[in-house]
Amino acid sequence: QVSLVESGGGLVQAGGSLRLSCAASGSTFRIDSMGWYRQLPGKQRELVARITSGGTLNYAGSVAGRFTISRDDAKNTAYLQMNSLKPEDTGVYNCNVHGIWGDYWGQGTQVTVSS
Repeated sequence: QVSLVESGGGLVQAGGSLRLSCAASGSTFRIDSMGWYRQLPGKQRELVARITSGGTLNYAGSVAGRFTISRDDAKNTAYLQMNSLKPEDTGVYNCNVHGIWGDYWGQGTQVTVSS
């Protein structure tokens, strides 16, 4: 059993920054990847950024160059640094951890970017 605790969401002005954290605890053996998905208003849930245990990075085209995902292996924590935020980034962000045993999801955090 894996539990995920997210933090760092909130309200920010366009052009500002937020840093999301996702801390995994419990039976964290053989986590293959950690990352974030988001659901924008009227849209399907989409991948934002993902980092594998080997360090491979995946970004949505809409966030590449603005967002950076990183990982602290000792703390089983992933971070999403979000810079140059746009109103179009507004939505619910969910941390995800994936392994051969399946997926676990965080509780979700609202990110709102004002114009």
